[in-house]
Amino acid sequence: MPASPSTARAINDRLALRLLQQEGPLTAGQLKQLTGLSRPTVADLVERLTAAGLIAVVGEAGEQRRGPNAKLYGIVADRAHLAALDVRTEGVSVVVSDLVGAVLAEASVPIGGDTGTGPAVEQAVALVERVVKEAGADRLHTVGIGAPGLIDPATGELRDSTGLPEWHRRLVAALQERLPEARVNVENETNLAALAEQRDGVARDRDTFVLLWLGHGTGAAVVLDGALRRGASGGTGEIGFLPVPGTSGLPSAVDCAGGFHSLAGAAAIVELAGAYGLTVEGGAAHEPSAAGVVRDAVALVARSDAEGAGKDQGGLDTASAARFLDALADRIAIGVASVVAVLDPGCVVLGGEVGHAGGEALAGRVEERVRRMAPPATVVRPSSLGGEAVLRGALLTARDAAQDELFAPRDR
Repeated sequence: MPASPSTARAINDRLALRLLQQEGPLTAGQLKQLTGLSRPTVADLVERLTAAGLIAVVGEAGEQRRGPNAKLYGIVADRAHLAALDVRTEGVSVVVSDLVGAVLAEASVPIGGDTGTGPAVEQAVALVERVVKEAGADRLHTVGIGAPGLIDPATGELRDSTGLPEWHRRLVAALQERLPEARVNVENETNLAALAEQRDGVARDRDTFVLLWLGHGTGAAVVLDGALRRGASGGTGEIGFLPVPGTSGLPSAVDCAGGFHSLAGAAAIVELAGAYGLTVEGGAAHEPSAAGVVRDAVALVARSDAEGAGKDQGGLDTASAARFLDALADRIAIGVASVVAVLDPGCVVLGGEVGHAGGEALAGRVEERVRRMAPPATVVRPSSLGGEAVLRGALLTARDAAQDELFAPRDR
């Protein structure tokens, strides 16, 4: 059954808006070429979208031709403002952007483990309100939140998880109360990192891949045939609980100690580095110290390879740094090989701050080991976004949700 004229108009409008989002400002002629629509149809949709306040003239094409230059149309970026939050056990980071994703303001606040639930929630909400004000936004249309823990696939709510601060769950309710006009969406942080890597990072050429999160904790996100898979209860990717050899025991349903987390979590990596004589110094803000020691080891080995030196200026043995990276790759490969044997994703991204810090040096070592351990051919890539992937993914999902509503087909 053919679409009604009003439905056809709405679909054409949405197509044009998506192109303007992806390509930036376009002329009516360029919209005609990209959409395949007739010139009168494009003229009508431009008039409708301008009247609706969704697009506006943002300049001229500057083409060399007779007559006036063609007008460039772009999305009205301040039609809606969005916020993204990266909620960690040790603090919160916030960015606020316009409708096309340009970041207008951002900030972070540490929240200590001894901070009470009420004060922690208030600190986080106050941070959001401050960043919104700094961005010059009157209100937020959509808020995307990335948090550790399980997201209930039926309700979209953050489930109560042992080991996570109570203020995480309270924060979502507090934001909905303080920002009643905003739509608040919550997603697991590792899932958001995978979405960001697929859209803007190293997995852009992959419809199927797994992101292994290596930060303070461990986690995995599974993307199959272009779709993020959450599982029946939202627990897909809880790889920290994976029973593995080389630990002191087995994990339990409420404690991942003894699982893969005990091999590849930040504390375990720091302990492993110490066994090879690598000391942990103050690293960058908002990243686990394990990322710093991995980054130092990679740099030390690379410098040694380039200069043929045996020790750096601090006296560290570069051979020890190389052995540390080999031992770390042995550990990570156990988790990766398990995932590969079950899912055959073809590509595994080492994400999080540690995966990013390890770069190609660590990813190459892991790939070599996985090749020996699991039959399916698998490439292992380091994240290009690192810990920033969570915020990027939260902002992308907020933008998608806002555009889905604002650009939705409707009778006009």
